[in-house]
Amino acid sequence: MSTQHLIDRSYGYISNDVLKRETASRLLYALQPSSETFSQQLLFANNPNERLPAHISGVNAITIDRFEGRYLLSGGADSSIALWDLESHSTAPDGSASHLPLSAVNKTADEYKLGITQLSFYPFDSLAFLTSSYDHTVKVYSSETLAPSASFDLDSVVYNIALSTIASHLLVACATQHPAVRLVDLRSGASTHSLAGHSGAILSTAWSPVREHMLASGATDGSVRLWDIRRSVGELGVLDLEDSVGVLGKPASSFTRNSVMGKAHRGPVNGITWTEDGRHLVTCGHDERIRVWSTETGANTLANFGPTIKNSGLAPCIPVLAPVQNLTPEKDVIFYPNEHEILAYELFDGKLLRKLRRPEQQRRMPEATGAGQRNIKDRITALAWRTHDTGMYSAHADGSIAAWTPRTEDDADLDEEAEQEREEKEDTKKRKRGVLDDIYRDLTKRPITFGGF
Repeated sequence: MSTQHLIDRSYGYISNDVLKRETASRLLYALQPSSETFSQQLLFANNPNERLPAHISGVNAITIDRFEGRYLLSGGADSSIALWDLESHSTAPDGSASHLPLSAVNKTADEYKLGITQLSFYPFDSLAFLTSSYDHTVKVYSSETLAPSASFDLDSVVYNIALSTIASHLLVACATQHPAVRLVDLRSGASTHSLAGHSGAILSTAWSPVREHMLASGATDGSVRLWDIRRSVGELGVLDLEDSVGVLGKPASSFTRNSVMGKAHRGPVNGITWTEDGRHLVTCGHDERIRVWSTETGANTLANFGPTIKNSGLAPCIPVLAPVQNLTPEKDVIFYPNEHEILAYELFDGKLLRKLRRPEQQRRMPEATGAGQRNIKDRITALAWRTHDTGMYSAHADGSIAAWTPRTEDDADLDEEAEQEREEKEDTKKRKRGVLDDIYRDLTKRPITFGGF
């Protein structure tokens, strides 16, 4: 926070809200990898210098409760589940903070046979959560016991699930291999109906944050469709990447399809998220593009995020939007999981703000890769923003969970001290090396004589 802002606030030139937003914005732009770790146990039995990761076979999904912002759920590639308390940690032998799970469910014959694809807390109660899996099921769990209370078999791989955070209904929108969005009613325990229109497998779904019956879905056919689940013909429209105008002059409630054959991406769409005000939709596809759409007109805003975007695989690739109360109006920030790094952009103009990478020592099981190959072990599989705080968490294919926290002035002071110590050590080494070199030169310059008997 600048001194000028404090002076302006003291004289009443700016409001508390402006000061809070300025402070939060500076923290958000200062995110860096934290030293805190997530481990099943602090030490390996045979190697005291290495810790067990959060999930042995990789982390596929994470989510944080939206009420307290305190509890993090993680789902593994081996179907394991773990619940973590972000405000409680142990001290590892190296002095860093390490989270141990409050409770965990390992892979068993009675649970998932295949990896988890998505996790979601109940929208109005963090005491329960849902999971989806490659084994065709959606399950409801108790957060206290991690025991399943209900299971739904959808007869096809479930790539993604979504629950509305505002709706009175308890419909779960399921993205599966079937070319129709499946809706499961948690009250009745049955699949209510399907939303037909896509011609390929559904990879992503997301409910509107402001309209409880409005849903967006993306599929392998490259299309993104908007739905009103109350209508007999549920489809409201199809987004078209060639359309930068949209349905102008029409109210949002009468949104109509731009094109029957419209494509939002030139490839599968495996990521969808809404802005907090519901006025824009963000989509990600295998054409390695992020697109931002007006939900009032269906227009492509033509935001250009550059050529560095990477996206492949059918697993969800869902970016995270920073809370708007932390930012200057119209300066929304998006964080995108770009394989082994996180890219931070301004949402509406695509300006790259930062690239976030973990230091080498935080990575587990690095793979030796040849020319043209990528390090899959360090791939980021999911992102989650911590509610009521400025912080983010990332899930990784190497089994780890990483924390990203703001770089404070104290951090800068510690780094400066560490850099000074490093420079002092280097200077000491150079002086010692110089003394040894002088001694060596003196010895080599002295004439060597051999005396006779």
